[in-house]
Amino acid sequence: QVQLVESGGGLVQPGGSLRLSCAASGSIRSIGGMGWYRPAPGKQRELVAYINSGGSTRYDDSVKGRFTISRDNAKNTVYLQMNSLKPEDTAVYYCNADRVRLWVGAPVSPWGQGTQVTVSS
Repeated sequence: QVQLVESGGGLVQPGGSLRLSCAASGSIRSIGGMGWYRPAPGKQRELVAYINSGGSTRYDDSVKGRFTISRDNAKNTVYLQMNSLKPEDTAVYYCNADRVRLWVGAPVSPWGQGTQVTVSS
């Protein structure tokens, strides 16, 4: 139905930058919100950054001022620009598309497979 494919992860030194991408493919009519998540102690995943269909954004306090989420609706793609990276940002980052409306069938909210980000010197 709908697949999310993430890219852009890797190894970077503290203070460095990475840009993650997540492209949705399939019989997509529209996508509601899109977000990036990572595992957190005591939780399955925590929200890192989220952008709704109108472009409004919200961020976890730990990444405010360092990470920027954006989306290209024509390409069904969401991006996460990560600057001033810290070792505690090390995690697998997962992309989620919320309320994906299809041309046929009920809406879905798929997850990507995850991309590893490692911040280390």
